[in-house]
Amino acid sequence: MGSLTARYRHTSLTPFPSSSFALPLLRLALTVLAFLSPAAAGDLYNLVYKGCANQSFPGGAAAYGQALAALSSSLTARAATSEFYKTTASSANGGQSLFGLFQCRGDLSSSDCSACVSRLLPMWPSLCGYAAAARVQLSGCYALYQVSGFPQISGTQMLYKTCGSGGGGGDFEVNRDTAFSQLQSGVAGGQGFYTTSYGSIYTMAQCEGDLSNGDCTDCVAQAVQKSEVECGGATSGQIYLDKCYISYSYYANGVTSAGSGGGGNGGQTGKTVAIVVGGAAGVGFLIICLLFAGSLMRKKDDF
Repeated sequence: MGSLTARYRHTSLTPFPSSSFALPLLRLALTVLAFLSPAAAGDLYNLVYKGCANQSFPGGAAAYGQALAALSSSLTARAATSEFYKTTASSANGGQSLFGLFQCRGDLSSSDCSACVSRLLPMWPSLCGYAAAARVQLSGCYALYQVSGFPQISGTQMLYKTCGSGGGGGDFEVNRDTAFSQLQSGVAGGQGFYTTSYGSIYTMAQCEGDLSNGDCTDCVAQAVQKSEVECGGATSGQIYLDKCYISYSYYANGVTSAGSGGGGNGGQTGKTVAIVVGGAAGVGFLIICLLFAGSLMRKKDDF
């Protein structure tokens, strides 16, 4: 920014005339641009699923609020520098302790990860009340908490699934299976987060941050098997297990860079980016027209 400021320090623009239409139109243009800009990031905050324990937090609402506040504060502080973090916190009086963690999608920037976690954590009480354990998954991140001693489940237990409608036809299933094979090979190579595409199929997998390479590979293999059983020939699907998840999407016109947004929402991400870029270009053109019109009117006034 410093170089830009220096470059234009001595540049002056012809001021707008004092007409009634120029400034209102400029304000409208800037308002539209401000409205469009955050849209691309908004997809990260889409709620995928929630899981709430049937048991209530021991110790009542006050103890719950204190412990959750302490845990949320610790997680939020680390979200700016880490894409995965887990810790344990308790209320000020040393009551019931809470274990919690968050993880961001592997392709998120630090700022997007921090924003996603900050958006998610307040959802715990609003979605699950005073539950003894809760897990909330957004498109860009997930977070969970549970009281100490809460029963554990298998890392490959399925928590949630969603499958698209219809079939891809032709060689869809062959291409999907090839993409899945590449996905599993990539994960086996030590990548806790991996994306790949084959033909018109885009796939993604992510394991919990501290899962060993072997356990991650096994978890993703289980998720792939479950997707084939649960989603059959559906053109898209997301399978969430306790310790990993996968997604796949079919793009009839081929996979593009805009289609690799993860979470099975690549197509929607591409549309959002196109809307934002197109809208910004339109607003920029409108501003140029206003500047040109202002210049003409100023010249006319000089005569």
